[in-house]
Amino acid sequence: MLELHDLKGRIGQLWSNRSLLSEHDAEARETVHEAIDLLDRGEVRVAEMRDAEEVLVNEWLMQAILLLFKVSSMETTEMGPFEYADKIPLKTRYHAKGVRVVPGASARWGSHLAPGVVLMPSYVNIGAYVGANTMVDTWATVGSCAQVGKNVHLSGGVGIGGVLEPPGATPVMVGDECLIGSRCIVAEGARVGEGSVLGAGCILTGSVPVIDAETGWELGRGSVPPWCVAVSGTRRRTFNGGDFGLPCVLVVKRLKPGERHDKARLNEVLREHGSAA
Repeated sequence: MLELHDLKGRIGQLWSNRSLLSEHDAEARETVHEAIDLLDRGEVRVAEMRDAEEVLVNEWLMQAILLLFKVSSMETTEMGPFEYADKIPLKTRYHAKGVRVVPGASARWGSHLAPGVVLMPSYVNIGAYVGANTMVDTWATVGSCAQVGKNVHLSGGVGIGGVLEPPGATPVMVGDECLIGSRCIVAEGARVGEGSVLGAGCILTGSVPVIDAETGWELGRGSVPPWCVAVSGTRRRTFNGGDFGLPCVLVVKRLKPGERHDKARLNEVLREHGSAA
């Protein structure tokens, strides 16, 4: 803990003097790499749930990621027939870490992939955390600093948004045991509670209302409660130019904590409400 506190202090000092830094500052680069290595190994996280409602953001780790761009130079990386030019290398040694990565998938150094993660052709950005046994399906993306729990399925084409600036901004949080349906967008610090399901095509951002379909009550903005099934919807709003349907997310079913539907039964629930997983 003392070593971590010391590292946090050194990152803070570098951040205060970031305008003076360059790719030639070897001491600063060593300090920043120390922080990024911790993220890469999953020993620290950019953000985590403090309780059911509050997200704790470790601002200094976001600062470390931004500093990495200041102290790094462009380099060419070759992997098989592919060539990349970037300031941040890709992760390696997946097999030793218990991670399955299909050709066409990539993850940046500084992201963490826990044992049992499967990456279909997909992308995971720096600062992101992907929990154990989670599937990142074809063409899904996990943005910078997004936090995804264990035993999650990010279906094909899902976009989990990222955030780096300003440091301290809340990233997307997806709880354990979730199913995010095909082509969903979860962005702008939105949250999906543990065990919940988003039907295909949902757009969930920090400003999108989440509504209980049974009561019509607005449950909040940008946050789907734990253990429920939610689908894409619209609600009517009147403007000077007429009536328009604005996007919302509808909670159509409550699950018992710990309840897990098999895929066929889950698809039946979603089809009843005009969506599909």
